[in-house]
Amino acid sequence: MMKFTAYLVPVLIAGILIYGLVKKVNVFDSFIQGAKEGLHTAVNLLPALVALMVAVTMFKASGALDILTYSLDPLTGSLGIPEEALPLALLRPISGSGSLAMLETILAQYGPDSLIGRIACVLQGSTETTFYTIAVYYGAIGIKNTRHTVFAALAGDFAGLVAASLAVRLFF
Repeated sequence: MMKFTAYLVPVLIAGILIYGLVKKVNVFDSFIQGAKEGLHTAVNLLPALVALMVAVTMFKASGALDILTYSLDPLTGSLGIPEEALPLALLRPISGSGSLAMLETILAQYGPDSLIGRIACVLQGSTETTFYTIAVYYGAIGIKNTRHTVFAALAGDFAGLVAASLAVRLFF
């Protein structure tokens, strides 16, 4: 017996086609127009994404991540955040794939059931790729001045870091 989810996409497509027929909308032309707009948006976002990827690579390769981790350890250590989780916390707002690779390294070194591994997992799930998200969404609609967005988003990421450490210590 097939599950409901196996029928979901075909039913959704059929529903869109039927709705278009009832409303007398040329579904194919609407699809093509949407694809053109999506391609235009992707082309507009490409420079920002390339710059972000280059910046992340340079940040890691230059050793700046290690220096920043070392310099923040006294502050984060007093908050109960392990030093080993700091590179992930610093990389997460910049790069999702970079932070995922960092998480894999932490899990391989300390294990998923260790305090550090658990904090890293909760941190990965409770914070956002802030700069990527701002670049994509603000770039898509043409906003160049982010005003207070970056500060507020980074404050949320910091709160996620502190909450991840606290939650793991309380519940595990």
